[in-house]
Amino acid sequence: MSALTSRENQLKAFDRLLTIMDELREQCPWDRKQTLESLRHLTIEETFELSDAILDHDLEEIKKELGDILLHIVFYARIGAEKEAFDMGTVIDALCEKLIRRHPHIYADTVANDEEVVKQNWEKIKLQEKGNRSVLGGVPRSLPALIKSMRIQEKARGVGFDWEEKHQVWEKVEEEMQEFKSEFNAMDEKYIDKEKATAEFGDLLFSLINYARFIDINPEEALERTNRKFIHRFQYLEAAAKSAGKKIEDMSLAEMDVYWEEAKKAAGASER
Repeated sequence: MSALTSRENQLKAFDRLLTIMDELREQCPWDRKQTLESLRHLTIEETFELSDAILDHDLEEIKKELGDILLHIVFYARIGAEKEAFDMGTVIDALCEKLIRRHPHIYADTVANDEEVVKQNWEKIKLQEKGNRSVLGGVPRSLPALIKSMRIQEKARGVGFDWEEKHQVWEKVEEEMQEFKSEFNAMDEKYIDKEKATAEFGDLLFSLINYARFIDINPEEALERTNRKFIHRFQYLEAAAKSAGKKIEDMSLAEMDVYWEEAKKAAGASER
């Protein structure tokens, strides 16, 4: 049986959710107690759970996590209505108007024949709407540093501030690598100026993220894949050592490396 429903049934389901939210807010002690601030960290957690489900390609779990996030959106809107600031209707109407404004190639006479032009128009319109003094003013301060780097670079590109060719970006990566090596020579045991080395390492990471963007690699996704690959191999190592009656903390690095290589062979193409 299909999991999809008609537009009419979708609207009925959404109306049912709004009704349940009203009932919970009025009758449930926990729901009555919640505020915008108390829900914030829970929403962040739910967003990461959705991210995990997407990385796992688990459509059933994605459906569940989307429901949890939708609940939070409806909850915020209910609290907004109590404050006479906004409700679900005004939230949706504002979103619809924004989408129409930011897609002038669909709803007006602007021409945009490729994705890049669409993104540039989006950033320019967004800048006008928000009245930011800086193109980068809309980047959330609390974003994780890697994702923030991506958004900063994308926004700068949106107004034309970007490298022209990818080889230029790679040359910048090599330049930053050389500068970092001069501060942190792996073969040199002399004292390292940690503050300076940290700054150079940050420059190197920023340039690598920039190059990833140029070759259409999402660095956040790439790093998470490597994180998961490492976890899988390390857990294989732990399990293999336990099966052999060994404690991993008592093993030499050479002994552990044997199991590590086994883990790589066992995983094969599945990790690529």
